[in-house]
Amino acid sequence: MESTAALSRNRRLAGLSGWLLLCFAVSAIGALASIQAQAFYGHLVQPDWAPPGYVFGPVWTILYAMMAIAAWLVWCKGGFRENRLALSLFLAQLAVNALWSWLFFAWFLGALAFADIMLLWLLIATTLWAFWRRHLLAGMLMLPYLFWVSFAAMLNFSVWQLNPGLLG
Repeated sequence: MESTAALSRNRRLAGLSGWLLLCFAVSAIGALASIQAQAFYGHLVQPDWAPPGYVFGPVWTILYAMMAIAAWLVWCKGGFRENRLALSLFLAQLAVNALWSWLFFAWFLGALAFADIMLLWLLIATTLWAFWRRHLLAGMLMLPYLFWVSFAAMLNFSVWQLNPGLLG
């Protein structure tokens, strides 16, 4: 029979695996919408400060891992029951995050993608605040995500404005 400490460690590892799986499943849902993204993105008129398309995959991979660890750290402080607001905000922002790729890359809806990313920004900021209150490191792990989405929102707006025919 396993000790309480071992069960606790096993439960924590299972929790980390679950948060990682969830975050990367959301990433995969967004990636499905982005199958033709490289070709589409390459045809768009972009601002001079836009990064090349190959930058996005590695950045998002790191951000999803950091988000999963942040959620796990909060979850470790009493589970979902004691962190209902913070983790519900996290789940809501994940859903809005996944929707953005579909709006922009699959359905070519620049205005709705911009509205979505602004909502995403608000949800991330609120989640960051809620995480920060529960676990300092969890909040800090969400900061790069907020910064990247701030940049992505400016890019979304600029690309939408520069391509009204393609992103009606």
